[in-house]
Amino acid sequence: MILLIRKKPMRYLTGEANVPRLQSDGTPYETGLPLSRGKNSRSVRRISDADFDKILAAGFSVASHPDRLPRTGAIDVDANGFGEAQATFVHAPRESILVSRKLRDRSFAKQVKFAYGGVCALSGLELRNGGGRPEVEAAHILPVEHNGPDVVRNGMALSGTLHWMFDRGLVSVDDDYSILVAKDTVATETLSRLLVPDLRLIVPKAANLKPHNDYLRWHRENCFKG
Repeated sequence: MILLIRKKPMRYLTGEANVPRLQSDGTPYETGLPLSRGKNSRSVRRISDADFDKILAAGFSVASHPDRLPRTGAIDVDANGFGEAQATFVHAPRESILVSRKLRDRSFAKQVKFAYGGVCALSGLELRNGGGRPEVEAAHILPVEHNGPDVVRNGMALSGTLHWMFDRGLVSVDDDYSILVAKDTVATETLSRLLVPDLRLIVPKAANLKPHNDYLRWHRENCFKG
């Protein structure tokens, strides 16, 4: 699900679930929409507040999966005590979802971690705590402070150290997903332990989830110290 938020500048965000045309009872989410074709083919159209709320609720519903938060089911605590309690999820009203930075950050993080399967895109490492939660962080390529959108194509799953390096321009990514390293910033020996051997970014299999070249280009031109 992709929502266009009509404000200046116009922003958009993706939901955590794809919303089909029809609800479980076989009726369209949009009142008066035909079961197929018709105005459903229009990419941008007006809908009622009630229909919008239904779509928003469905789009931000959370499927049970170890890479999504909050988790469901029993939490196993290992011998080292790395298990943790499940967080309580509160369904927020529409206004909060659309404007709350906290809620949008949480949704963005869940989607990015899920898209990358909990694997760090630069190192290839997959670390999980005792409860099965991936330890990678969701990094914006084009930062929020520069109007970067909260969509998976503007994100990468990175370990804490590599997230720090990426944000400071010590590493970047080319259009062909090859990893770039700023000259004379990190010792070669250190890099060999941090980055994947072939120096190619690990990306999601789905084309619509891979980092967008426009965001990568912004990072190279405005952040990368190479």
